[in-house]
Amino acid sequence: MERKLIYLINPISGTKNKEGILDIIRERTEQYNITYEILPTNPAGDYIYLKDKIIAEDITDVIICGGDGTVNQVAQALLGVAVSIGIIPLGSGNGLAFTVKVPANINKALDIVLTGNASFIDAFLINGCFSCLLSGLGFDALVAHDFATEGKRGLATYIKKSFCHFFKVSPYRFEFINKGIAFSTDAYFISIANGNQFGNHVTIAPKASLSDGLLDIVIVKKMNKIKLVLSALIQTFFGEVMEYEEKNFHSSDVFYFQTDQLVINNPSLAPLHIDGEPAQTSHKLEIEIIKHAFKLIHP
Repeated sequence: MERKLIYLINPISGTKNKEGILDIIRERTEQYNITYEILPTNPAGDYIYLKDKIIAEDITDVIICGGDGTVNQVAQALLGVAVSIGIIPLGSGNGLAFTVKVPANINKALDIVLTGNASFIDAFLINGCFSCLLSGLGFDALVAHDFATEGKRGLATYIKKSFCHFFKVSPYRFEFINKGIAFSTDAYFISIANGNQFGNHVTIAPKASLSDGLLDIVIVKKMNKIKLVLSALIQTFFGEVMEYEEKNFHSSDVFYFQTDQLVINNPSLAPLHIDGEPAQTSHKLEIEIIKHAFKLIHP
């Protein structure tokens, strides 16, 4: 089947200057004699209109030139549509792109878009809200809410915001109900991971798979704050990961397990982020996997 592409470009995502990117996309795509169209992203995040366009024009691929937030919005709108999604990572963290080893270099990312394979990956819902990669409660969500108000984004800004909150934040109280088994704990943050990283190559759930039908739940409990700071810095600057001996891991600091559904009671209303974007929190969060949610182009 002949390929027909739509490129969606987010002019404000990340920190890269978008000047010249359009020319590169046009030149490289035309080298492969692939029919394409370039459209701007929607500031309101509404991509329902793409469904009719894809069907009417036999579009085969939608390529998102932006960050995880835009990927989330587009993938959610296209659930159930027979189309492949590709990523040119131009966001602040690019967690999903880096998880599937799509590089930040525009030409190398285009190589994958134009010649790569597409296969199904999972997604999940939190109280009905769609998430592609990783969502969380607590400290990292607090930083995400603050980060979203900044005019200048990128890793340096994220680290700055993290330090502003590191020594002020207190652990939150949570109750978990996993397939009828309940337990409670205080925790600095909880990561609900479909993929293995936050973004910027910072890994939180190294054993997570995008297509195993399971979510990796990482609960960072009452940890010494100095230890928490050092752990975050080591991961950020040296690419190290939190190591767990197996997929069900329990220590005094971290509790790590897998599930396809989970209920989290959140009495202290810890803040929530979904794929790095601030979201409305709730006293009760119901989480469930969506198996084979959409096709993603990857190496």
